[in-house]
Amino acid sequence: MVPCYNEAARLDVPRFLDFARASADVGVLFVDDGSTDRTANVLTELVREVPHRSRAIRLAANQGKAGAVRAGILVALTGEPTFVGFWDADLATPLSAVERFVTTLDARTELVGAIGARVRLLGTSIERSAARHYLGRVFATLASIVLRLAVYDTQCGAKLFRAGPLLRAAVGSPFRSRWAFDVELLARLDLAARRAGPRAAGDLVVELALQEWRDVGGSKLAPHAMVRAAVDLAFIRRNARRDVGRSAPPPAFAWL
Repeated sequence: MVPCYNEAARLDVPRFLDFARASADVGVLFVDDGSTDRTANVLTELVREVPHRSRAIRLAANQGKAGAVRAGILVALTGEPTFVGFWDADLATPLSAVERFVTTLDARTELVGAIGARVRLLGTSIERSAARHYLGRVFATLASIVLRLAVYDTQCGAKLFRAGPLLRAAVGSPFRSRWAFDVELLARLDLAARRAGPRAAGDLVVELALQEWRDVGGSKLAPHAMVRAAVDLAFIRRNARRDVGRSAPPPAFAWL
């Protein structure tokens, strides 16, 4: 699932088309988050090219990435998939990495999720500005404290989850955090897992060090949003206890 907000100029249509045509077992669902540019038109044309491998919905009003991701996951789950996840529209993480995520979850059936981690290692190509890297490290440290999990990178926009009751419980109600929803999602998975048995998200989610990632210009994440996200961390664990298992419909949408 790919959340999109005013991505008409940045959406790499040829790469998405190539991926959809080559992926017999993977479908792509685009979520237009109430864009005000030509995103809806671009997605309509894209889906028309590969109707059996792609779909698109348009939210009636802008929900922010948190709302768009939740809406997309809920719609995707109606198709009874094996896995469902989300990928950033700018393809900072290339689509070629999807196969590795799927292979990991296929091989390790005890896992509920696989999430990308932007780690600069020998033999990898991680292109990220120093400022964003160090700001991200501070945020990730705070997120680890909140989650009580040794997680390295909560904010990477490449995540895949096993469809099932734990994921459904985690996305049952709207996220309270607009920008730190990735952390909130992990917190909800952790609580849902603990309620289901003697397990925790730390045993069910694995981080995969990405082989390639690049910082794409035009990000919607402004500095003040990161500050707000850091503030949200203080409330995420408490709110997760209230929200796990609650059910609410997705935002109003129309198929494109």
